[in-house]
Parts: sequence; C-alpha cells; structure tokens
Amino acid sequence: MDWGVTARTTEPHVRDLVADRELETWALVDLSASMDFGTARAEKRDLAVAAVAAVGFLTAGGGNRLGAHLLGPGGVRRLPARSGRPALLGLVRSLLTAPRAEPGAEVPPLADAVTMLGRRQRRRGLRLVVSDFLDPDLGWVEPVRRLSARHQVLAVEVVDPRELELPDVGLLAVVDPETGQRREVWTGRRGLRTRYAEAAAGHRVAVRTALRRAGAAHVVLRTDRDWVRDLARFAIDQRRRGRTRHHLPRRAS
Repeated sequence: MDWGVTARTTEPHVRDLVADRELETWALVDLSASMDFGTARAEKRDLAVAAVAAVGFLTAGGGNRLGAHLLGPGGVRRLPARSGRPALLGLVRSLLTAPRAEPGAEVPPLADAVTMLGRRQRRRGLRLVVSDFLDPDLGWVEPVRRLSARHQVLAVEVVDPRELELPDVGLLAVVDPETGQRREVWTGRRGLRTRYAEAAAGHRVAVRTALRRAGAAHVVLRTDRDWVRDLARFAIDQRRRGRTRHHLPRRAS
C-alpha cells in the first residue's frame, strides 16, 4: 500500500515495483574513409562490423536492445535500438551495406559523434565506441570521459599492421584515405621506417592511456589476427580481474 498517495487522493493505491533489468546497448561505429583500409585478413571496417555483431549476440535476450550511430559521409545515421535476433541481423546488414566514404568526403569528428551519442541516448547502459582512433589531437577524450561518467563504455580500437610499421619495399605510393592526398615514400631508408614505427607506437600508447583515464574499457582488434580470440581473451581477462564495471556481459539465457 502506498500510504502517501492514498492520503493525497483519498483512494487506495498499491505500489507495484517493476525492476528495470533490460540492458540498452548503443554502438557508435566509425565508418570514415580510414576504416576502409586493410592489408591482411580483412579491412578495418569488417572488424568494426564483427565487433558490433559479437556484442549484440552476447547481450541478446531478456528484452535487451541494441541500436547504433553510424559515423560516415554526411554525418551520423541513427539506427533505433530494438530487441530480438531479426533486429540484430538487420542492424548488421545495415552496417555491411553502409556507403563508403570517398577520399575528401566530409565526415564529422569522432568527438562530435561521441558527444551526440551521450546527449541523445540518456538511458544508462552499455556504450560501444568502435574506431581506429587516428585523430592526432585525441579530441574525443573529453566526450568519452563524459560518456563513461554515466554509462559502461567499451572502446574497440581497430588496427592494421601497415599502420604500425612500413615494409621495406622500395618506392611506395601512399594515399591518405581521409583527404585523398598522395605521396611517394622511399621505404628503403631504415631511419624513415624507424621513425614511422616510433610515431605509430607513441600514438597507440597515447590512445590506450587516454581511454584508461577516461574510464573506458579498451580492446584492440587487428586485421592480421583472430578477432574472435582477441575479444574472448579480453572478456576472460576482465572477469578474472573482478572488474564489475567494465566487462562484456554474459550471454543471456
């Protein structure tokens, strides 16, 4: 009996508590031109789709819902959160058929997309940010920190081995997928390859440190490795550490 409401309305009222246990997951997927790159088993875009699908299957069941924001040419496309296997397969299909960004196409910064995700999707839950995080000034750090203050955040960093080191193949034509700018590089110079590898490693360390300080869990998927194994190893490691806030949910029964 809710005595307060009963006294105010002079009519009997019974309080019926309904626990809200449904998980609402939203994925922000970076589909900018740099994600259409891959020199090993797959493109980075393929791993992004696989990561969203994996989390979707892990969180499926019990009325849990999954939605997505797709960051691509022209802005952010929102796919509403729905529950059930058909809805999940439809979302994955939308990811697979999303248009590719042409070099030089205007794509909003990742920071703006993360901010939009936090403002539009207020209900607490799991937030998945899938990107290569190549922004040199790490402008997305503060938006991710704000997002982590309210939600459980998992950052999936997608990497290709050629972004980490240059092969010694002589003259190499390099094209920036974001701008279309083309440049020829002589990879036979050891000093150049060393500086490139050091700069790439430094950026990855900066990304890892920034995500940790922002309160987000962080997993790296590479196009030259088994992403299923890497994702499973991450989930197992999180549970062994006993971290109750940052982990992939168990498969719903």
